[in-house]
Amino acid sequence: MSADAPPILELRHIRKEYMLRQSMLARLRSGAMRFAAVEDVSMVVPTGTIFGLVGESGSGKSTLAQIIVQLIAPTSGTMLFRGQDVATFDRSAARRFRQGVQMVFQDTGSSLNPRKRVRRVIAEALAARGVTRAAAAAEATRLMDRVGLDTPLLARFPHELSGGQRQRVGIARALAMAPSLLIADEPVSALDVSLQGQIINLLQEINASLGLSIVLISHDLAVVARVCSALGVMSKGRIVESGPPARVLFAPEHPYTRTLLAAVPSGLKGRRTVDRAQIDAQTPVDAAAITV
Repeated sequence: MSADAPPILELRHIRKEYMLRQSMLARLRSGAMRFAAVEDVSMVVPTGTIFGLVGESGSGKSTLAQIIVQLIAPTSGTMLFRGQDVATFDRSAARRFRQGVQMVFQDTGSSLNPRKRVRRVIAEALAARGVTRAAAAAEATRLMDRVGLDTPLLARFPHELSGGQRQRVGIARALAMAPSLLIADEPVSALDVSLQGQIINLLQEINASLGLSIVLISHDLAVVARVCSALGVMSKGRIVESGPPARVLFAPEHPYTRTLLAAVPSGLKGRRTVDRAQIDAQTPVDAAAITV
């Protein structure tokens, strides 16, 4: 990436509001009440980096993720992809955007069709990208190897896989579209702690080997700080603090960030003082380092 190249993603003053459910009488008396799930969010994701978005449940992280992949539209604000306003895309550019920005979901049980074998799940994504049926089998095998799964698992249904295997299939399906930006929405929160480090390391390896830009969304500041080049801390729909992981982790400026750090189990608090060099170097996550 050249120094003057635009970031892969830039959000400017993104807002998403919803109308609260009220009775007709309440609406007539006081008017419609609205709630902002995302409020004035601006952030920049440089090409080829991992950007971490951290916050508690209900902070607006998943809503923002859905806006980025255009599952929902923002109420106001601007989203730029490679320096271009997404709202101005014609049909062809919008199709390329949908292919280039993929999402890995938190709930692997609902994001994978239980009636489709893994082979079909990946084949459909490859077909959407334009890969021929003749080439799809070899490409599916390559993708399974990329995410650390054995080829025979292609013949299984999602319910025949472990949670970690299903999440790897979800990552393989996203990679089948050859994206340039991956949105990973709480990709490890539904997994056993013994598997969380493996999935985070897989995302880090994909970033390094493919140059894939990643927005990693989590409520776990201690884990995300180890693999991200920048962090954004989100609370009540706003990004209240952002910066390099070492600065956010060791010299937090916002009270909410300090509250998140105080909530880290005591076994991790001690590691923070000895792992600053690892955070700066973005070393692989040891599963033992995230066991609570």
